[in-house]
Amino acid sequence: MTATVPVSVESEIFYPSADGQPVAETYDHLYALLTTLEVLKQYLANRQATVLANQFLYYAQGFPKLRVAPDVMVIFDVAPGGRDNYKTWEEGQVPTVIFEMTSFGTKGQDEIFKKTLYEQLGVKEYWLFDPKGEWVEQQLRGYRLRGEIYEPIQDGRSEPLQLRLVVEGRLIGFYQEDTGEKLLIPGELVQALRQEVLARQQAEELVEQERQRTEQERQRAEQERQRAEQAELQIEQLKARLRSLNVDPDTIE
Repeated sequence: MTATVPVSVESEIFYPSADGQPVAETYDHLYALLTTLEVLKQYLANRQATVLANQFLYYAQGFPKLRVAPDVMVIFDVAPGGRDNYKTWEEGQVPTVIFEMTSFGTKGQDEIFKKTLYEQLGVKEYWLFDPKGEWVEQQLRGYRLRGEIYEPIQDGRSEPLQLRLVVEGRLIGFYQEDTGEKLLIPGELVQALRQEVLARQQAEELVEQERQRTEQERQRAEQERQRAEQAELQIEQLKARLRSLNVDPDTIE
């Protein structure tokens, strides 16, 4: 009889990484998603954390249909870097903060089903951002887990991220609590870089202008010194000639 090795049931289960659905409902939703992803990735670049966008979040081992795809999720205490999908039982952590770019069409899903699910999973903060202002008052609404229940966030702060959130048109603006400094979106980073390069060039030009002015002053001083030496030499030559004529130079006014 030939011995057989049992195959793990879990290894036979397929967890898809895509479902063929569009990433976002509109351009505004996509832009808000991508900028939020990039800003938070840059902000947490040196932390033991990852930021994922529109990846499947699997929360029940062995049940691949039990999944959700948060628009942006931040997970702490995991290896940095991207994932094709995220399985909570493999990573050992649930997301800490989740952002959904909501619309009137997804209102029920975002405000009821996902809110309840994230609450049950223990997601510390859940933010709904409505880029078009279709149903969320003032476009931004946050919930913070207190015990096992979500409570509305009244201060516009993300405690886990230590950031202050501000609606800026159809994007979320993120500001560091300790410094008040804004986390720049890619376009703002490019503009800031251009301004920094321009400022550096202007500073280098000022330094070069100052160097040239100092050099010109040094040259003028050297020319004055040479003229003074030449005049002194001419005086000495004149005195010597007077002495050769038996005339005392000191008697000449």
